[in-house]
Amino acid sequence: MYCKNCGKQIADGAAFCVNCGFAVGTGKNHCPTCGAPVQSGAAACVQCGTMVNPPQAAPAKSKLAAGLLGIFLGGFGVHNFYLGYTGKAIAQILLNFLCGIGAIWGFIEGILILVGNINTDANGVPLGE
Repeated sequence: MYCKNCGKQIADGAAFCVNCGFAVGTGKNHCPTCGAPVQSGAAACVQCGTMVNPPQAAPAKSKLAAGLLGIFLGGFGVHNFYLGYTGKAIAQILLNFLCGIGAIWGFIEGILILVGNINTDANGVPLGE
């Protein structure tokens, strides 16, 4: 195992690197598998292919929050902004001010979210509880 900060080899089971003092697993300059330098922001080591900065999954949005936002603030598209549907949210705002039906649309979507008919956000991530 190698230090991710300085690239020096460290003993298995060590809590920190004796060379630089960084905790094991911290730092972003070197690969923990082979010790090769890693470019800033790189996802994997070019030397051995180890994932050094794996992409982080987006946390799930709350179904309850989205549904209640739709019911109470649906005319302003707040629930769609929350879920990442920006274009739809802007359309709701415009329809609400032009002819007043944006609020009805938002109310209906809020109910559909709460009963589970709308169950993902704009990125396809399932809504959480």
